[in-house]
Amino acid sequence: MSTRYPGGIITKTPVVPTGPYESGTAPGIWTLDQQLQAQKAGIWPLAGNPVPYIEDMFSTYLVTPTTSNTTYSVTNGIDVSGKGGMVWMKARSAGSTNNLLYDTVRGASSIANNALISNSSSAQQTANFDYITGLSNGFTVNFASGGGQLTNNGINYVSWTFREQPKFFDIVTYTGDGVAGLNINHNLGSAPGCMFVKRTDATGSWHVFHTSLGGTKTLFLNGTNAAVTNIRYWDDTAPTSTVFTLGYDTDVNASGGTYVAYLFAHNAGGFGLTGTDNVISCGSFTPDGSGNATVNLGYEPQWVLWKYSTAVEPWYIFDNMRGWTASNTMADLRPNTTAAEVQNNSFYIPTATGFSAPATLAPSSPIIYIAIRRGPMAVPTDATKVYGAVSRAGTGANATVTTGSFPPDLTIIRGRDAGYSWRWGDRLRGTPAVLRSNLTNAELTGETDLSSFNMDGFSLTGTGASLSNSSGANYINYAMGRAPGFFDEVCYTGTGVTRTVTHNLGVAPELMIVKSRSGTGDWKVWNKSSLFTNLILNSDVATQSDSINSPTTTTFSAFADSNTSSVTYVAYLFATVAGVSKVGSYTGTGTTLQINCGFTAGSRFVLIKRTDSTGDWYVWDSARGIVAGNDPYLLLNSTAAEVTGTDYVDTYSAGFEISSTAPAAINANGGTYIFLAIA
Repeated sequence: MSTRYPGGIITKTPVVPTGPYESGTAPGIWTLDQQLQAQKAGIWPLAGNPVPYIEDMFSTYLVTPTTSNTTYSVTNGIDVSGKGGMVWMKARSAGSTNNLLYDTVRGASSIANNALISNSSSAQQTANFDYITGLSNGFTVNFASGGGQLTNNGINYVSWTFREQPKFFDIVTYTGDGVAGLNINHNLGSAPGCMFVKRTDATGSWHVFHTSLGGTKTLFLNGTNAAVTNIRYWDDTAPTSTVFTLGYDTDVNASGGTYVAYLFAHNAGGFGLTGTDNVISCGSFTPDGSGNATVNLGYEPQWVLWKYSTAVEPWYIFDNMRGWTASNTMADLRPNTTAAEVQNNSFYIPTATGFSAPATLAPSSPIIYIAIRRGPMAVPTDATKVYGAVSRAGTGANATVTTGSFPPDLTIIRGRDAGYSWRWGDRLRGTPAVLRSNLTNAELTGETDLSSFNMDGFSLTGTGASLSNSSGANYINYAMGRAPGFFDEVCYTGTGVTRTVTHNLGVAPELMIVKSRSGTGDWKVWNKSSLFTNLILNSDVATQSDSINSPTTTTFSAFADSNTSSVTYVAYLFATVAGVSKVGSYTGTGTTLQINCGFTAGSRFVLIKRTDSTGDWYVWDSARGIVAGNDPYLLLNSTAAEVTGTDYVDTYSAGFEISSTAPAAINANGGTYIFLAIA
């Protein structure tokens, strides 16, 4: 962090506060600067300090300017100006563009125009570059005459924002003395797992320390070199929770030279309600003789930087916003080149607990990485941040659909006329993979109508538009975001032997929908209210007799009908979140029936299925109308046209109301039903 109040007379090492709680402690003797930075980071033990979550510290945000050479802002929820941090930007769709890094420490209170280029050994750029200023909820990209690398009309850009936070990320600037053994103080609060060091006043390579390589080796972020063994960089000394040590090489410690160091923590805890959750890992692995590997992080990652440490190979960055999928595809960018984004078969496949590497990797070649946990970690309190619905007319051409103020992880599209199938697409499986809830067919991968997931919706192309965007046809579009307690998704491959599958819902799922992707088969549905007996989403049949073990807060069981050997599956998991969603059941009365979901402004989405007898899967939503009069509904298991002339579900502030005119499939006296409602 910055050194505005370095003090210098206090030498006892303080201990990082125990957590963001009023009853926490901060042992040791603290300099003014250390206390200031701890308060700024929100971990000083004062009343009102927030619990740290990864979504407040890191963001991958995609943006496409609509006008060249014009200032624009990125609202990603990260407090860069108040808390400090670094923004790394790169053009995705245009080559010959630099990886540009800006930070608040070199830019005083704003990130300013002191750009560093990770694909170059150049000193920091202070003129003729677009520059960035920090905001309390993101940052602004400012056009500079002679710049333009970040402000070109129609070019797709990615930004990675790292906020300073103990046990996650820290920024340090220092002046070298040219003498081996120089110790530099930091406020990471744990020993760094990885460090990038760059000279700012003159040319010099980007030196990378990684804990798996030790204090005798360095890698070069701006090159493809294998790790170099030489103690002149890190003085053969491992960093500690308070200092890192430098040798005498001019790239890291020239007398009078100025430098910046970016420090990344490694499995240091410090996050989540308990203060023990890890959000960043700096590790290494070596594929087996067939090129395979499985890395267990203990969480699902959203961003990974990696490199072969003993081979002349590029660096790679991939993330879940640009397209890192369980379908063995990924979009990679390379910090050491100016090249545009490359679409590849995935080197890694994300899992609920880390990532796995297929046999495409070179066998027995060590690989180092930095991995960051997928968010959000906080349980949602506002349903508009995890669910949105849009009723729209198709255009028959490329279209962008805005579904809410969050990046959707699942989208469900349905034409409201007869003959249209339900089309389920999701970020984890990637585009254009589509499943249809009214059919048993395997996943469709040859259609291109769902082209991308965006920061606030998704895009459709003209190709194949008759399926999801036919000119003049009317559609309903649902979007849901993964969040603890509300909704999670897991992709897995069957083993043919009863096993457990790990998930990240954070609570025991109350509704699970499982579908084979690579093979045909029914959509299996289990619900807590029917004792987890089997329902079928693509059918109107009643509860089936086969049962499963109750899922836990971390796993669910996969049996023969959802675990055929070598078949790929997707599981969608839902649960109840107070004021946001409700998975429940009711017994019909044949009269008006109010279903209390604990909401305050009624339901915006309602799904109902009868379990003791046949009955379709009815869906209502406020985008098409949940009102006191007639309410349009569709059936998830059918291609039938939308029904508009009935009044089966009405508004009710605490949830939804079932009309006395509803048929037996919704409200038979003594009938049993399950539902999913979203506020």
